[in-house]
Amino acid sequence: MTEARQLGADDAAFIAAARSDDPAQFELLTERHRRELQVHCYRMLANYEDAQDLTQETFLRAWNKRASFQGHAAVRTWLYRIATNACLDFLEKRNDRTPVPSGLAGVDEVLYLQPYPDRMLPEDPQETYVARETIELAFIVAVQHLPPRQRAVFILRDVLGWPAATAAETLDLTVASVTSALQRARVTVRERLPDRRLDWSRSATHELSEDERNSVKRYLEAHQRNDLDGLTSLLREDLRFVMLPEAGTSVITAKDAVDGWVAGGLFQPGHDDWRGVTTTVNLMPAVALYLRAKEDPTHRLFAVSVLRIVDGKITELTGFGAADKPWLGLPATL
Repeated sequence: MTEARQLGADDAAFIAAARSDDPAQFELLTERHRRELQVHCYRMLANYEDAQDLTQETFLRAWNKRASFQGHAAVRTWLYRIATNACLDFLEKRNDRTPVPSGLAGVDEVLYLQPYPDRMLPEDPQETYVARETIELAFIVAVQHLPPRQRAVFILRDVLGWPAATAAETLDLTVASVTSALQRARVTVRERLPDRRLDWSRSATHELSEDERNSVKRYLEAHQRNDLDGLTSLLREDLRFVMLPEAGTSVITAKDAVDGWVAGGLFQPGHDDWRGVTTTVNLMPAVALYLRAKEDPTHRLFAVSVLRIVDGKITELTGFGAADKPWLGLPATL
């Protein structure tokens, strides 16, 4: 039997492209994996722009290491290995990837967290489907509380479903070390997500529920009416709120959140004029908010609010300044 038939058509084509030193053909065969690798890097880094950079670094390393691919693993697995180690190298060099204490008991901020645009998620639902639970902000934040190598083990094993031996080979660890790291990682994630499972389902739809759609609509309408009472009625009393990348803005009550908005001048009836559009970010309900300040004729992109909604109430609200994030695909004015 020939090597090509033993390897399969895709792997054989990849080896042929690598041996031909044809960068265009090599790029054609690797590019199909870009979106899923970028999501993988995002889970590792929690930052969309860094994930873009590390995905590009993955392809550069793959080209430089192309002669090492012998087909012992699938091309996709080989690329994931390179991406994982590229992220670990990045985290080793950067010392600002540790959650920052907010001053509140049990709350640490991930100030480098960025939202992930749904339009950049993988398109193939059969091979590269992204479970909603593993891209939501709460999950991404929880994973950031793991040391980098534990984080890699957890993502490879519990999110991607890799065997322990494959994860161990990728990270140059023993199987026993991987098993131990995974057990510790699960404890930390379970503490950060007490109401979540650790088996991440791949459900058939990303559609928002009726509760989510109604609550998002009411949230937008409350802004457009400068209706603080209406907004407050949507917030669960133990709301988890943060506006990034500012430090020290986390609060744990709805009243604190509203008081903060008022003190910050974000709701000034007769002055501030809000408009917005509903959208989704990280497969979560979201609202892009546009503000027309006093004496300004134009509504300008101000922020995107990403919401977690349970039983019609907003339980988590993560706000991001949006004007400096063109990759979200939102118009600058409305």
